Amino acid sequence: MMAKLVQSPLVVGLVISMLVFVGLLGLRLAGSFEALELSVYDWYLRLRPEAPADARIVLITVTENDIRQQGTWPLPDATIARALEILAASQPRAIGLDIYRDIPVPPGHDVLEGVLRSHPNIVAVMKVGLTAETSVPPPAVLRDTEQVGFLDVVVDPGGTVRRGLLFLDQEDSTFYSFAFRLALLYLQPEGIRPQPDATHPHYLRLGRTTIRPFEANDGSYVRADASGYQFLLDFQGGHRAFSAFPLTSLLTGEVDPAAIYDKVVLVGLTAISVKDVFYTPYSRGRQADQRFAGVALHAHSVSQLLRAALEGHAMITAPTDQQEALWLLLWSVLGTALGFWIRSPWRLALLALSGVLGLGLAGYGALLAGWWIPVVPPVLAWGLSGPCVLLYVSSQERTQRSVLMRLFAQSVSPEVAETLWQQREQFLAGSRPHPQRLTATVFFTDLEGSTSVAECLGEQAFMDWLETYLDVMSQQVMAHGGVINKYMGDAIMALFGVPIPHTSEAEISQDAVHAVQCALAMRRELIQLNRRWQEQQQPTIRMRVGICTGLLVAGAVGSAERLEYTVYGDTVNTASRLENYEKETFAAEAIDSPCRILIGATTLHYLGQQFQTEYVGEVHLKGKEQTTTVYRILGEQHDRTPMGLKEEKV
Repeated sequence: MMAKLVQSPLVVGLVISMLVFVGLLGLRLAGSFEALELSVYDWYLRLRPEAPADARIVLITVTENDIRQQGTWPLPDATIARALEILAASQPRAIGLDIYRDIPVPPGHDVLEGVLRSHPNIVAVMKVGLTAETSVPPPAVLRDTEQVGFLDVVVDPGGTVRRGLLFLDQEDSTFYSFAFRLALLYLQPEGIRPQPDATHPHYLRLGRTTIRPFEANDGSYVRADASGYQFLLDFQGGHRAFSAFPLTSLLTGEVDPAAIYDKVVLVGLTAISVKDVFYTPYSRGRQADQRFAGVALHAHSVSQLLRAALEGHAMITAPTDQQEALWLLLWSVLGTALGFWIRSPWRLALLALSGVLGLGLAGYGALLAGWWIPVVPPVLAWGLSGPCVLLYVSSQERTQRSVLMRLFAQSVSPEVAETLWQQREQFLAGSRPHPQRLTATVFFTDLEGSTSVAECLGEQAFMDWLETYLDVMSQQVMAHGGVINKYMGDAIMALFGVPIPHTSEAEISQDAVHAVQCALAMRRELIQLNRRWQEQQQPTIRMRVGICTGLLVAGAVGSAERLEYTVYGDTVNTASRLENYEKETFAAEAIDSPCRILIGATTLHYLGQQFQTEYVGEVHLKGKEQTTTVYRILGEQHDRTPMGLKEEKV
């Protein structure tokens, strides 16, 4: 029972699915796919339709030309104070100064402090850092106020920024990010403040959207740094997401106040010499001109938070570890099913590519809806499990074909062989046939006087003579749908209705008819052979046939290296005894009627009225205690002069 279970295609398919699933899940948890999956994620972001610029955000950029105009770097406090005053006069909702001012840069330090104190909608920056050496404090005048936000950025291995920050904790202190401070200032007139989510109180809800915190294994990440309260940036709009004006244009009054009114304004550096730039998913070639300036990076964070709070725009969310595992298992099972369904390598490859395309489109569509589902491990599961199953199935088919060829090579017609192969699953149990109890017709034929022929012809001539006879008769068996079970010298044992069992009365009847038709065809062929041999002055011969229909057991015996398909039962014994019945009294004219065909009553029952028969009697066959009703086949019902009439009665 256990062996059959192990050999079950379903069990093997499940084992392959689980092996592929466990292997890929292990590689996923080890981080083997992280870099490739992140590349796919970046590609999806770049493929999104181009979004219009966020009109709520404006950038004031300090370019290389602006630094040349000022004639110095860092920019003096007075220049920054003047720019902030001009912006404040245009009544924006929030102003973000993305330039460190931890130490005075004279002239104008006192003026800058006054501007920062007098405008509570101005947010200055600091850097939390990992140590005191890597931290940068905020302007002293704003220390311990809500007008400070940190600029710390989460950078993935490889130097790409994909995540934003809301909070950072350090010792007993909690710091707000620069972007979060600006977003809150913009949302304040809308009555929107951070709230705990009703269902998950440890999640932050901002307006219409709950922001689920990034976790270490979200998406394709493996043990990523998830400190603080992080979220995945969507970078909607890419490089052209915001309106921007150079600092010089602002200072010279060229910027329309209406472009600033009621907006979030970020003042920051884009000058190449300062190198405040980052790689993002849009930096596909990682060239210098594809990097985002820091001020643009923070503007994207502000924009995403505003869209989430005001428009309910979905934040990018990843499935849980359990959901991701089920997703991977699903594609492993689907790939296995494909391997069982498609047996052609070319069709499998075509459908596998279609599945990869479908998975890619599914991943892209999910990201548009705010879900980052893994793509690389499912693609590999889909692509590996199918070929693995196909290899297994091909190996099994080769084994099964080898078994079938050993059992039935050159003994069945091409039609029977094809049917046998198509229905092999119900016939074979692993590497040998199922034992079967079935109703079939058994056919025995033997020659009369072959010993004297051998003595007359000599060894080689006799073997050639016998080979001619067996070849002709074997072709008739196969032509009538029979299976040659074995050759016994010059005798032939054939079966009709095996190895594929027939269960309906019509099929069993057809088997019996085919057996009798085969015997009559053999008789016609033997007449032709005898005439040819007579012309060649070679010995002629006579033949006996015994046919019986009934229950029998079919199966294979022998070792794995040498199997033989055979049948057992009283039906087999009866057919053999019919062929051998009173063979000493069988004497017939070799040219006109060289063949005697005897059948049992069960075979006659299945023949109907298709043949002319002659009642022989209730006879005692050798080895059987009870009598057997025996009939003789004379010919087809439509024959006017059936063969056998000149033969001696038995």
